[in-house]
Amino acid sequence: MIAAAERTPVEVAVGVLIDPEGRFLLTSRPEGKVYAGYWEFPGGKLEAGETVEEALRRELHEELGIAIGRIVRWQVQVMDYAHARVRLHFCKVFEWSGEFQMRERQRMAWQTLPVEVTPVLPGTLPVLRWFAAERGFCGATHVGDDAG
Repeated sequence: MIAAAERTPVEVAVGVLIDPEGRFLLTSRPEGKVYAGYWEFPGGKLEAGETVEEALRRELHEELGIAIGRIVRWQVQVMDYAHARVRLHFCKVFEWSGEFQMRERQRMAWQTLPVEVTPVLPGTLPVLRWFAAERGFCGATHVGDDAG
């Protein structure tokens, strides 16, 4: 088995959609995918030659049926899962158009801290901590997280 540090990360664009009330969008991973049923921020892998922004626009249109406006690059996090090492490029998105369509039969939920949906994908947890820090939130970042 290859050590985690030796595995080349898969580049992934992740959209952190934030509505005017400050809520953020989480979607469930579809059946048939690794971690099916876990909640995460929507997005997907960069294709050859794509920028993070291009991949995010394509992925959110393919998965959610929306067109997004300006993208604000926010944080980058490398996560090691048993099935893959991924470099997650988290981008905030405040503007979009179109009706949400769950094209992969996933579910969606607008959330605040602490989140109410479970289970949450491990790669989502850092984002919840960043939100908590930004918003001065002292409580748990998600159900079952008492580390706050």
